[in-house]
Amino acid sequence: MESYDTNPVADPVEVNPFQTNPNQKTVPVQPVASSQPAVIQPSVEQTPQAVAAAAQAGLLQQQEELDRKAAELDRKEQELRNVNINLRLNNWPPLPGFCPIKPCFYQDFAADIPADYQRTCKMLYYLWMLHGFTLLLNLLACLAYFTANASGGVDFGLSILWLILFTPCAFVCWYRPIYKAFRSDSSFNFFAFFIFFCQIVIYIIQSVGIPGWGDSGWIMALTMVKEHFAVAIIMMVVASFFTISSVFSLFLLKKVHSLYRTTGASFQRAQEEVSQGVFSNRNVQNAAAATAAARGAFQGH
Repeated sequence: MESYDTNPVADPVEVNPFQTNPNQKTVPVQPVASSQPAVIQPSVEQTPQAVAAAAQAGLLQQQEELDRKAAELDRKEQELRNVNINLRLNNWPPLPGFCPIKPCFYQDFAADIPADYQRTCKMLYYLWMLHGFTLLLNLLACLAYFTANASGGVDFGLSILWLILFTPCAFVCWYRPIYKAFRSDSSFNFFAFFIFFCQIVIYIIQSVGIPGWGDSGWIMALTMVKEHFAVAIIMMVVASFFTISSVFSLFLLKKVHSLYRTTGASFQRAQEEVSQGVFSNRNVQNAAAATAAARGAFQGH
């Protein structure tokens, strides 16, 4: 047998690894392509400049976000302000709709005046109403005096002037300032109200009743007792109204002064309010801008 013919002692046949079998088919080996290119991993550690730049970029982004939110809040506040302006239509004097003259002021004690000041503010409003009513009675009393005494024409004419002049002036000069002072805690309007002292002096003069001044006071009323008693009684009623108005005015002046001292108002604050009001005025701003532009043009030449 063939297996027995083989010499076990003989050297084994040396096999050449590079030798190929001519009968064996060679299968080409395809190279394995990598699916991803080789990437060099960067170093994890960053430089201080990069850290600072990233922090600055973050701060800028936060600043932009805050600016955007601030602009949105300003827009909403402006919308609310416009709504409030539209709602706060002038309602005083309360005139009918067919009247060609429209209300000139807005007045609402509950909405504008703090609760602590509402009573005093209403009392001043009632005083102004009493003021106008007394001047109307004064006109009627001077008319009665003119019918009983032919020399009373001057007093009657002046009484008409006082009614037309003093009624709106009192509203604008001392009632509206105190209304705005209570509404916004304005030092300037508090100081403007203290012109009310002049009104008290006028009340005292009117209650005295100097002949020829257009006031139905005590002197003129007493001079008519013997001539025409009914006219004298009418004039005494008006003189009593002038006296009550002067006493009531002194009481309210003292009341307002005590409230003024508790609000922290001062002359310095009044000056600041005036300066802020002047510089915030659009006409003043435009005039200042025009002046600056003209000065710059002259300096350029």
